This record gives sequence, C-alpha cells and structure tokens, in this order.
Amino acid sequence: MTPPDCYACRMEAVFDELPPRERVACDDLWRVAHTFTTALPGWLVLLPRRHVTAVHDLTDAEAAALGGWQVGLSRALREVTGCAKTYVVQFAEAEGFAHVHFHVVPRMPDLAPELRGPGVFSLLHAPDAEQLTPERADAVALALRAHLP
Repeated sequence: MTPPDCYACRMEAVFDELPPRERVACDDLWRVAHTFTTALPGWLVLLPRRHVTAVHDLTDAEAAALGGWQVGLSRALREVTGCAKTYVVQFAEAEGFAHVHFHVVPRMPDLAPELRGPGVFSLLHAPDAEQLTPERADAVALALRAHLP
C-alpha cells in the first residue's frame, strides 16, 4: 500500500498532469524530476515509479535500468549545464520522501570548494528568493529532454 505522505507517489498519481519539471523523462520503471527548492539548475531526482523505500527492494528490471538512467542523465547534464561531473546520491530519509530516489546533481566547474561533495546539499534548500522559478526549472527540463535517448 502506498503511504499518503509519499510525495513521489502523489506525483505519480497525477502523472498525466505533471509539468515538465516533474516529468523530465520517464519509462515504465523510472521517472526523472527537477528538484524544487534549489538554486542549482539541473538538480535532478531519479525515482522508481512504484513505491519502494530501500534499494535492496528494487526489482531486477529496475536495478538493470538504473545505471543507464544515471549515465544518460549525467551526459545530458554535461551538455545542458556544462558541469564538470555529476554527483549521484541516495538517502531517502526525509519525512515524506522515504521513497527511494537518487539525486543526480551537476557539479559546476566553478563550484566553491566548501560546496563540493556533501556540501552541495546546502544548495538544495535555498532561500525562496534564490530558488529556481518553476518556469526556469521547466526550461531546464525541456532542454535536458533534447539530450536524452
């Protein structure tokens, strides 16, 4: 049973109505969204389309597709953002966000040393005035689509 407080599952329930930022790309198993509350264009979240709370509970098919998604998204982010590399991180511990999800984060060449590695998460909950607007996140999502297989 899907818990009512699961943000990912609530978005999946209205999949056909999602804006580009919530549906950057998808297949039958995975959906990619641009995260909200960030100041960093291209901060993506890769999540399974069914409710699962631990990586070890992914199906073999989900697991097999995971690497292709991570590499494909990293390549698209390099093309669109000019990032030097991407970080891929999975915790799924925040309240309402226990659904397995992988952050695929563009690490820009000029990123300050204190923001590299785990420090990049300080860019996730940016002050309201610094957050990407929904329109900007939609534009990034559409640009990324053009670089995904």
